[in-house]
Amino acid sequence: MSENRVIPASELIINEDGSAFHIHLKPEQLRDKIIFVGDPGRVDMVASYFDSIDYDVSSREFHAIGGTYKGKPLMVISHGIGSDNIEIVMTELDALANVDFKTRTVKPEHRTLEIVRVGTSGSLQEDLHLGDFVIAEKGTGTDGILNYYAGRDEVCDLEFEKEFCIHTNWDPTWAAPYTVDADPDLVERIGKDDMVRGFTISAVGFYAPQGRMVRLKLADPDLNEKIESFRYRGRPVTNFEMESGCLQGMAKLLGHKAMTVCCIIAERRANNANTDYKPRVKELIETVLDRF
Repeated sequence: MSENRVIPASELIINEDGSAFHIHLKPEQLRDKIIFVGDPGRVDMVASYFDSIDYDVSSREFHAIGGTYKGKPLMVISHGIGSDNIEIVMTELDALANVDFKTRTVKPEHRTLEIVRVGTSGSLQEDLHLGDFVIAEKGTGTDGILNYYAGRDEVCDLEFEKEFCIHTNWDPTWAAPYTVDADPDLVERIGKDDMVRGFTISAVGFYAPQGRMVRLKLADPDLNEKIESFRYRGRPVTNFEMESGCLQGMAKLLGHKAMTVCCIIAERRANNANTDYKPRVKELIETVLDRF
């Protein structure tokens, strides 16, 4: 594909005010350091620690605030629930960084973004408990999004994918899983002794794809047990969430750095859950802000 390609208006939609279509941010509002959160309301929680605020923009589930924290320019943005939203936010943030909105061409010099997603998660192992912090050192997406992009094999752990599918007898009618490592520099900077480094499954949904049954029966009632018993180079899958695989995959394809760290709010094996998790999530946010 030519570097001088003019991106059609139908493929990169730019609003009349010069902002990206979904997230409504303009190129000059972009920061190099970005905190991702799922809940639009959690954006205010993160921004409450900022020294100063430069803008506050909301559109649908996408809420962004830019400012400074201890003198560091950064921004926080919500992505809602699920990997489809991650693809939208990542594509539009990258466009703000690396596409000239006036000429609709890729800029000659690449701008690299650093992204840390702070989320919540359910543990899959007995030694992970409510309130623990878990880094998705590997994120496995089961949504299939990365499979639509050229070059996915170059950024994925193909051996992990193969062994995972064999062990779980993965249903071929489901999207093929993809597994992407978090950025190692970010993991070293953010992850200390107070965080577990784990393998995270990013489920394509909250209920059946994570083994939850309300009224509808599960196609594979034993899937969670298979995932829990899987080992890759001696290490287990630690937790379920819904975004880390796509975030880490899109970031690698686009030339950015990304990682996810989650607070455990449910113990799936023990059938425990904590709905009063906000104080612990606040601690996680403060920790990430200080180390970012």
